[in-house]
Amino acid sequence: MSATLITGGAGFVGTNLAHRLLEEGQRVTILDDLSRPGVQRNLRWLRTTHGDRLRVERGDVRDVDVVRRAVADASQVFHFAAQVAVTSSVDDPLHDFDVNLRGTLTLLEELRRLASPPPLLFTSTNKVYGGLGELGVRRRGDRYEPVDEVLAASGIDERRGLHFCSPYGCSKGAADQYVLDYAATFGLPSVVFRMSCIYGLHQCGNEDQGWVAHFLMRALAGQPITIYGDGCQVRDVLFVDDLLDAMVVAVGDIDRLKGRAFNMGGGPASTVSLLQLLDMIELLEGRRPEVRFDRWRVGDQQWYVSDTGAFAAATGWSAQVPPLEGVSRLHQWLVRSGAPDRVSEAV
Repeated sequence: MSATLITGGAGFVGTNLAHRLLEEGQRVTILDDLSRPGVQRNLRWLRTTHGDRLRVERGDVRDVDVVRRAVADASQVFHFAAQVAVTSSVDDPLHDFDVNLRGTLTLLEELRRLASPPPLLFTSTNKVYGGLGELGVRRRGDRYEPVDEVLAASGIDERRGLHFCSPYGCSKGAADQYVLDYAATFGLPSVVFRMSCIYGLHQCGNEDQGWVAHFLMRALAGQPITIYGDGCQVRDVLFVDDLLDAMVVAVGDIDRLKGRAFNMGGGPASTVSLLQLLDMIELLEGRRPEVRFDRWRVGDQQWYVSDTGAFAAATGWSAQVPPLEGVSRLHQWLVRSGAPDRVSEAV
């Protein structure tokens, strides 16, 4: 019986996607090595909620035999398995390369072996555009903005030249290009999302990745938050439910969208700086979290906002959840689920 395959499916986005598909009555296979702290909690919740409609293949996306079994009955594939932190890639570039690039190429080759390859959606990163130091930004209040007002109003679109920055940017960027090339060279029905900052329920954020959840978890646990840089960095944030809507639309229309990369985030209407997120947390908690500042990190962009216009024009999709509402929903969920425990898991 066919099933949706989600690599890295016990992670944050994978858990939310699996839950949505399982609720609709679909069968789901999760391929995950369960190495990320906190994902065991996600997997227990999925199993308890959905029972035997969920199949779990514990294994490594670099293992050919494991991947071959997982794709054999796949009706569609969402490839999320990855090393996800810039800082970890700097500490161990070989591991980052191996997981992100060799793992992706292993999956592509196993899909190519099939007589009728299923649709594939791959999550790339905005880091493929580099540090964006060439943009020219200015500080206005508690946030950066581009000097170019047109760019500030629209965001970064897919026409911007690739400029990989950090080992993570290189490995994800190279994987991004392989996915697109396999569509062009081998006809693999695949699409790429170059993701900005996604946040929402079931996120085990830490200071290396998942900063919205991380800030909330630290605040709820009464622990200080470390900001690298001055906190005026701006990102467009996208609530996970909106992302899932986009993913389902993309795979459902794969014949028309295959071979394309789309920037995916909240867009210019959903931007926050790190300092502005602290304001939101103060509003929700009634007190401002303790904050410490440290030096800027490699590859940290002062301003990145996705222009999602290409995907909107192609599909009619648009983000629906504004930042304060999404942060409030995540805050409520963390309170219910026990934020202090989740901080200890994420460290």
